[in-house]
This record gives sequence, structure tokens and C-alpha cells, in this order.
Amino acid sequence: MSRLLQINVTANWGSTGRIAETIGLEAIERGWESYIAYGRCYNPSQSKLIRIGRGWDKYLHYAEQRIRDNEGLCSRESTRKLIRQIDDIKPDVVQLHNIHDHYLNYQILFNYLNHSNIKVVWSFHDCWAFTGHCFHFVTRNCQKWRTGCSECPMKNDYPKTMMDRSEDNYDLKKSLFCDCSNLTIVAVSEWMADLVRHSFLGEKRIEIIKNGVDLDVFSPVGKKENQGFYDILAVSNVWNHDKGLDDIIRLRSILPLDYRITVIGLNERQISELPEGIVGHKRTQNIQELVKFYTDADVLINPTYADTFPTVNLEALSCGTPVITYNTGGSPEAVDDNTGLVVDQGDVGAMAEAIVSVCSKGREYYSAACRRRAEEKFDRNKCYQQYLDLYEDLLVK
Repeated sequence: MSRLLQINVTANWGSTGRIAETIGLEAIERGWESYIAYGRCYNPSQSKLIRIGRGWDKYLHYAEQRIRDNEGLCSRESTRKLIRQIDDIKPDVVQLHNIHDHYLNYQILFNYLNHSNIKVVWSFHDCWAFTGHCFHFVTRNCQKWRTGCSECPMKNDYPKTMMDRSEDNYDLKKSLFCDCSNLTIVAVSEWMADLVRHSFLGEKRIEIIKNGVDLDVFSPVGKKENQGFYDILAVSNVWNHDKGLDDIIRLRSILPLDYRITVIGLNERQISELPEGIVGHKRTQNIQELVKFYTDADVLINPTYADTFPTVNLEALSCGTPVITYNTGGSPEAVDDNTGLVVDQGDVGAMAEAIVSVCSKGREYYSAACRRRAEEKFDRNKCYQQYLDLYEDLLVK
């Protein structure tokens, strides 16, 4: 029996956690033994779960990187323990997702993987693997990652740090990751694949497997309620300037009064500061509640400034809701002319015009096409079967 071990910051929680869970389910369906090692936050899983470290580890990791700019280079003992567990499991494939975010030491992990015969597949959900510090460099239009990071312009952005080790971090990542002869990279969008081809990992095998959603769960629930106003929905795990929260507030001052904006994923402070006409909700792990928000919305807006291939677009389409997004990263790849609109990044006026245009035609004008596109392009079963096809292909070579 083949064995799959996935490593991610969460297990069956949040977007990447649910992706790992679905890959595990596909593996089990094909007769594989499936394990997921995670740092924090989990829901029950069909795979065997392995916790990396304990609650206090992430705080020590965060405190150290906050001073030394060494995200992913702390959590030493918990990573050594993971290595011992990998030795016991003897996986045929190690599938990496997000290995940053204060829970794992990538140097210890890759020193082990680079001297093993294990096939390694790494899904790039952001740009961290080939930069010296940041997750997304597009907000600063920084191109240093192409030749070598230094004097990082995002030093004071997440993850904030007092020192600047971007040059050393870049060189270490380049050395470790390029030396992994068994490494295959999965880009989750065409946009990401193009970036990887221009990075120091450009010579690696690069596959494109786009994210998918559970079409049985994310499905229209009844008929949209007649609320007497147009309901504009925005959803994110966290909200800040890069996710477009400031632009949403500006939208409110442009749109007519019969357009209400609903924002999911805010914290209490953000909710308390919202202007009239915007209704805020905290992040929800209640999927059925989220599906109802999608179904009741006339349109989903995604004014993001940094994204690889946002799952919220797919979830909305699956629920029959059209999408309007900025031309950012892989976000436009979710929609076509029949399912939404793409506007220039930061053009709030153009987004307002797009919202009025979509709402004037009505949700039902788009609904069938949205659902059909989700079924054809983003069915998670079809998407994540590609991972198992890839694993099996790697094992016969």
C-alpha cells in the first residue's frame, strides 16, 4: 500500500486545510494510506493526523522571527520530531502545502528530504518559496525575487521583522529547494506557474492543478430571497488593505443606497468601524451559513491586491453567483464573460459600474452559467484526482 504524507499549517480547516483533506480522501479512495501533519487549527479528518509542536511553539517561533527575520527557521525540536515520525511512516510521497506561518523548520525538513528517496510535491499557494521574505511581492511591484532578494521593501509587512535577512533567506531557500532532486512543483494558477518559471525553481517540473470546491456542499440553497435591495458580498479569511477593505468602504460612498454590502471575515474592531450600508460578520467555519450568504448575494466582489487563485471565487460560482474581481494574480482565471467581470486593480469606480451592470441583468441571468463553469472547471473531485495521477506517475519513474 502506498503512503501519502501531507504537511500544511492546518488540517481540514481553512482553504489549504480543506484542499489537503480532499487530496487525502482521493488517496484513500485509491487505496493509499493518508497522513496529514499540521501546525494548528484542525477539524476531524479521514486521514491520520499528526500535530507538529504544541500551542506555545508558534509564539516562540513568531517572537524569534519578529526579531531575526527567520520565518520557517525556528520550531527546531518539533521539526526533528516530525522527521522521526516520517521515518516511521515511510511515505512514498510527501505533499507540501504552506510550510511557513510559525510552525515548521524548512531547513531541517529539506536537509532530510534532499537525502531521501521520497517523492516531494509542493503546491504553491503563494510566493514565499522563492522570495527572501514575503508571501506576495506584487503589492510593492518588487522584482528582486528574479535575481536575488536584499534590502526587502516588505520588511515591515507581514511577517514583520526588525532585521533584514532577505538576502540570506533567499540564498538558503535557493540552495535547499534546488537541491531537492525529487521535487515537483504544483502551481494552483497559470499566473503562479509563470512566476515559478522565472524564479530560481524554473528548471523543476512544474504542473498546474487548479483548486476545486465541493459541488455538493457549495450549491444554491433555495431561491434567492427578495430583500428589497441588491446584496453585494465580499468574503475573506482576513481583511486588510491588500484584500481590498479600504476599497470596499470607498465603494459604499459610490453605490446607490439600494445596494448593501455584506463582508464576511472581519474582526470585531473592523465591524465596529464600518459605515452605514456595510454589514460585517466574523469569519465562519459553518459551511452551510457561508453557502446561504453566497446564494442570497447578487454578486461576489473580490477587490484583492494579492492573491494566487482565491477559493471564494470558486465557491460563489458553484452557488450560482457571478463574480467581479480585480485583475490580480490568478483571480481573473476563475471567471469568463458569462460568469462575471474583471476590472483594473484599484479602480473602485470601474468596480462600482461593474456591480451596477451585473445587478441590472440580475443574478438569474448569470446563475446557470456560473454553476456550469464550476462543474466543468472546478469540481474538486476532478481537480484533486490530478494529484493522485501525478503521484502515481512519479512513482513509476
